[in-house]
Amino acid sequence: MDLHDLGPAPRDETDAIRIQNELRPLVRLEDDVSDRPGVVMGVDVAYRSVPPRSVAAAVVLTAPDLSLVQRATAEEVPKFPYVPGLFAFRELPALVTALRRISVIPDLVLCDGHGIAHPRFFGLACHLGLLTGLPTIGVAKNPMVGNYAEPDQARGSRTPIRLEDKVVGYALRTQAGVKPVFVSPGHKVTLETAVELVLELAPRYRLPEPIRAADHESRTAYR
Repeated sequence: MDLHDLGPAPRDETDAIRIQNELRPLVRLEDDVSDRPGVVMGVDVAYRSVPPRSVAAAVVLTAPDLSLVQRATAEEVPKFPYVPGLFAFRELPALVTALRRISVIPDLVLCDGHGIAHPRFFGLACHLGLLTGLPTIGVAKNPMVGNYAEPDQARGSRTPIRLEDKVVGYALRTQAGVKPVFVSPGHKVTLETAVELVLELAPRYRLPEPIRAADHESRTAYR
């Protein structure tokens, strides 16, 4: 997969924040994705502490049957510290290597992380969207910013996440009685479309299948 050049890696935290602020206006939140994407990709990163490594995985599946098309992993030494709101800079080096090993271009990318539900409205899913030029959605296990009410217990129930008087995502109940996931668009997807696609791609479990597959692949490579 060919990736766009977004410039050099940040020198420090201040530089990383500058990069996010400069790239944010390039994000598009209009739909450029089919409501029935035929090929979807999930990405995730696992970490090991001794020796320190980040292990990224990209898994491409067909939709709606969710059959495996292609997968790739990559291992890197993390060079950027763990800083809330700047996590993308820690994960991107390994993810970029894994993505370059993928030859099938998906219609949609789901990542374990946030999109615009982020302190500077520019989370990992936004960064990946600009890198790949593809529609991207962030699906996180935990909220990062904003306020939301707990959704009802039924599958498909959702409540808006609000930050600075803007709706930046939804707490979405993908399965009845399980904890919600936190969905926000990254690039080339509207908020409403992002929520509907995540729900469709999570027919059995809390996390959508592309992210579950990438999580399994990264952990397998980690071991």
